[in-house]
Amino acid sequence: MRVLEASREMTKVSLDLRAKGKTVAFVPTMGALHRGHISLLERAKGENNVLVMSLFVNPTQFAPGEDYEAYPRDREGDLRKAQEAGVDLVFAPTVEEMYPPGDKTPVRVEGLSEKLCGAFRRGHFQGVTTVVATLFEIVQPHRAYFGKKDYQQWVILRRMTADLGMEIEVIGCPTVRDPDGLATSSRNAYLSEVGRAQARALPQALRGIQEAVRGGDSTPAPLVAEARRLMEEAGLQVEYVALVHPETLEDLEKVEGPAVALAAVWCGRARLIDNVELGEGEKESGGDVFEK
Repeated sequence: MRVLEASREMTKVSLDLRAKGKTVAFVPTMGALHRGHISLLERAKGENNVLVMSLFVNPTQFAPGEDYEAYPRDREGDLRKAQEAGVDLVFAPTVEEMYPPGDKTPVRVEGLSEKLCGAFRRGHFQGVTTVVATLFEIVQPHRAYFGKKDYQQWVILRRMTADLGMEIEVIGCPTVRDPDGLATSSRNAYLSEVGRAQARALPQALRGIQEAVRGGDSTPAPLVAEARRLMEEAGLQVEYVALVHPETLEDLEKVEGPAVALAAVWCGRARLIDNVELGEGEKESGGDVFEK
C-alpha cells in the first residue's frame, strides 16, 4: 500500500492505471475508520482492480464552533485498517495541498443543500461538494463509494456528479449498524454509556415509521410527530425528523411510493444522523436495515 500526499503524484498514478485498463475505485474518508468504512472498502475492492482511499479531515465542511479540532484522528490506526482492507493507494493530503492560497472556487448544489442537515449546518454541504469535486479531479476514479447513512450527502453528490458531467459512478452502500441498532459513526466515540442507551431511540423511532408505513399508514405528519416524541422522551435533542421523496428530498404529503425517513439529533456533544428507506428503496439498500 502506497501513501501519497501530493495531488499531482496521485493524479499521475491514477491516470497511468487507467491507461493500463485498470478500473479505479475511490472511497473518500475523514479517517477514524470504523466498520462502516471497512464495508465500503471491501465492496469497492471486490468490484474493481485498484482501490484508492483518501484520508483528509476537511475543514470547510465544519461550521464555526463545530468539532473540527476535536474530530477523532488516528492516522497510524487508519493506515493499518486500510491495508488490512486491501487498499492499494491512500491519498493523504495536507490542508494546504487541498486548498492552496488564493483558492476561490467553491462547488454548491442548490435546492438540495439548504434543507434537512443543511438548514442546521450552514455551509456544510458546500464544503462537502467542494472537497469531493476536488478529490474526484485528483483521483480520477471510475467509481466512488459512499455510505447511505449520510443519505442527503449521497443524493447531493449524485446530483453534483451528473450536473458537472463527471464520468464517475457514485455508489451508495447500505448503512452498517451495531448490534443495538445504532448506525456506525466516528462521532459515536463521543457517547457515554448512558448516552449510548439514549441514542438507541434514534433508530428505534425511525423503525417505527418504517413499520407503520408497511402497515398501511401513509400520512407523514402523525408518523413524524410520534418519532419526535419517542426521541425527545429518551432525552435526545431533536433537530429534525422528516419523511421525504428519495431524490428531491421534498417533504411528502402522503406516502404513495418510495420514501425516506430521516432524522438528526444531539445526544450530549454527539450530533447523530440516521435514515431508513421505504418502499422500493428498502430493496435497493439490502432489505430490512434492522435485525429482529
